Amino acid sequence: METFLPKFDSVFSIDCVIFGLDEGELKILLIERNEEPFKNWWALPGYIVEQDESIDNAAERILYELTGLRGIYMDQFYTFGDVNRHPQGRVITVAYYAMLRLSGNKELKPVSNYASKAVWISVKDIPKLAFDHEKIFIRGFEKIRNKISYQPIAFELLPEKFTLTQLQNLYEVILNKKLDKRNFRKKMLNYGILKELNEKQKGVSYRAAKLYKFDKRKYAKLFQKELTFGK
Repeated sequence: METFLPKFDSVFSIDCVIFGLDEGELKILLIERNEEPFKNWWALPGYIVEQDESIDNAAERILYELTGLRGIYMDQFYTFGDVNRHPQGRVITVAYYAMLRLSGNKELKPVSNYASKAVWISVKDIPKLAFDHEKIFIRGFEKIRNKISYQPIAFELLPEKFTLTQLQNLYEVILNKKLDKRNFRKKMLNYGILKELNEKQKGVSYRAAKLYKFDKRKYAKLFQKELTFGK
């Protein structure tokens, strides 16, 4: 005998943990909510998934509506399902994360009244967040801290051309610890995935440093080799 489950609607939301690097400072993208519950509170960009859309499509739509950002590649990293995480009922949220280079084309402009504004805030100065968004942010930060040790995700935040000092500073910001300059540079150069350019910094008041690029082709060849970045 076949058993048929009754048709029911599910309630899912999406929350986006978007990191950006701005002049050596790691930042997180937040919105100011313009709707109850938690009206006027800071929160991660997030909202309810519509019944006729996929989770991935919902993530793209929600990020655009609340921040104005389009074409941002995001990865799922965790699902939060505590029973009482939403005051209006049981809502399970799927969290996505992304890492961006902040530049002039990352203008923030919500197109939905649900958010009154969107801003980049330093990860060192995060205010109290709505719902369980602090927990979601912490989990996202842990994700990139772990991933940066074995994948070259740091290069997603840096400009195309960068100095070794900029690279080390980024690792120190994300890992929250000081790294030995000599050992860090030796290890990074020994991997063979940095291409030294015949260029130096311009427009600086101090001695200009050499510029480098991330060599994606060499990294692809070494993809199955275990690399321990920043260790």
